[in-house]
Amino acid sequence: MEKLVFILFMGLYAAVFSESKNAVAPEIHKKQIEITKELTKVDSLYQSMNLKDVVNYKAFKEAMEGYQLLPAKNKDILSIIDFTLASTEKRLIVLDIKNEKVLFHSLVSHGKNSGSNYATSFSNTPESYQSSLGFYVTENTYQGENGYSLVLNGLEEGFNDKAKSRAVVVHGADYVNTGIVSALGRLGRSYGCPALPRELSKPIINTIKDGTLLFIYADNEEYFAKSKVLNHRNALMAHYEKDMADRQFGTLN
Repeated sequence: MEKLVFILFMGLYAAVFSESKNAVAPEIHKKQIEITKELTKVDSLYQSMNLKDVVNYKAFKEAMEGYQLLPAKNKDILSIIDFTLASTEKRLIVLDIKNEKVLFHSLVSHGKNSGSNYATSFSNTPESYQSSLGFYVTENTYQGENGYSLVLNGLEEGFNDKAKSRAVVVHGADYVNTGIVSALGRLGRSYGCPALPRELSKPIINTIKDGTLLFIYADNEEYFAKSKVLNHRNALMAHYEKDMADRQFGTLN
């Protein structure tokens, strides 16, 4: 008799669980569709702005992940630095997302201890003289040792949140030009700042200052694995699934 009761109980539990799972599935599927639509918009924007020969798709996609998630005073402008490229190539792109235009495409330096022609090592540590990956929001401008400069506030703990204390800023530099490339086979390097050509530094700084997002990208496994910004969507989806399941079981109990 006890065995029969146990079998009946397990059958009832399986039926309830199945009902719960079936009820939750459409909601989860709906959320997955919403995320897919957002990614489709990214693809469409990449094509409509003719970015294929300007910035690699993965860098743009990851930049748009943060752009959609992070708050910023001015969401019309988005800047991307792609450190998978050599310093001899134009690695900075400034985009007008609102009007779907490329505003600037420029050379940009990396930190002296990040690598020679390619930036391959990154750090958030003071005095490391390395570049830092991740998302930043631009702040105020000032006149400093390197002339007209732009303060950067790193938004990612452990990756770039010490940018301000390290004085990692956007500024112009004489070592960022094609003449240096011809002489050295690479750009000159900074103490960690994304330094620009002198002739472009002021117009670029004036375009991106006061609350726009800047994303510094590299093919870096540690960053991809640990960035809370880039992993937010997966974490959100997992949390959403759990929440939906908990709520469904709650209604059945």
